Amino acid sequence: MTQNNNYVLRSSRSKFPCGPQHLLLSFWRHRDLLWGLIVRDVSGRYRGSFFGIIWSFIQPLIMLAIYTLVFGVILQARWANTSNSLEFALALFAGLIVFNFFAECLNRAPILVVSNPSFVKKVVFPLEVFPWVSVGSAMFHMTISVMVWMLFYLSVHGLWHIELLYLPIVMLPLIFLVLGLSWLLSSIGVYIRDISQLTGLITTGLLFLSPVFYDISMIPAKFNWLYRLNPLTFVIEQARHVMLEGIIPDMMELTIYTSVSLLMAWLGLVCFQRTRHGFADVI
Repeated sequence: MTQNNNYVLRSSRSKFPCGPQHLLLSFWRHRDLLWGLIVRDVSGRYRGSFFGIIWSFIQPLIMLAIYTLVFGVILQARWANTSNSLEFALALFAGLIVFNFFAECLNRAPILVVSNPSFVKKVVFPLEVFPWVSVGSAMFHMTISVMVWMLFYLSVHGLWHIELLYLPIVMLPLIFLVLGLSWLLSSIGVYIRDISQLTGLITTGLLFLSPVFYDISMIPAKFNWLYRLNPLTFVIEQARHVMLEGIIPDMMELTIYTSVSLLMAWLGLVCFQRTRHGFADVI
């Protein structure tokens, strides 16, 4: 991709801005570059395939069918206050939409920098945009999954709850959280390559330690505090509230979660900017 001078930072090894305002300032300053990189990232995944980007719609549709068959029909699993396998599949898939977004960003984070050595070595490039690209690509796939869920819900229950419009607000703190983790892990991943193996284990563990396949009410009371420490629990539960039950999210808890996520995003950015001086030497 031809780099425009608008996307080049001033060549100063001592000046990599990491103030809190730079969280969104960098995004806005390089928005055109980000759009191009996100489009390239998404299209690159399906380049050469027969169906191309249509796979982004086919894959969640197939997975929804599999989950409905395995958990709803074969295992006869039921969600709290649900009576059939289709309603269970809706609740299950809603949780998976949140988890898959988180897992995709976390698993890619350690290799965001090391997989782009040309940008690190040959040009003065705003490396801090890579987590934004990862999050943007994951948001595209999440949007497709939400559309599949909406079609499925429409066939089962009819029109959606108007509270579904709160879903972007529910997801917002998770976006900042994964940005912070992506900046942190991508900087560590340059120096410690084993970190990518660790993130795979973490996401696998969180899949079963988050209320994705089961309702939070099924967790024994003595372990409830542990599940509340899981950053995915709150978002998954609030997403189900607005998607399935038409309940407005808890704005007080959402504000607290957003504040903590913004702090995490800023700390991740600081770590990234303070360690990026040595990226070219290691890669």
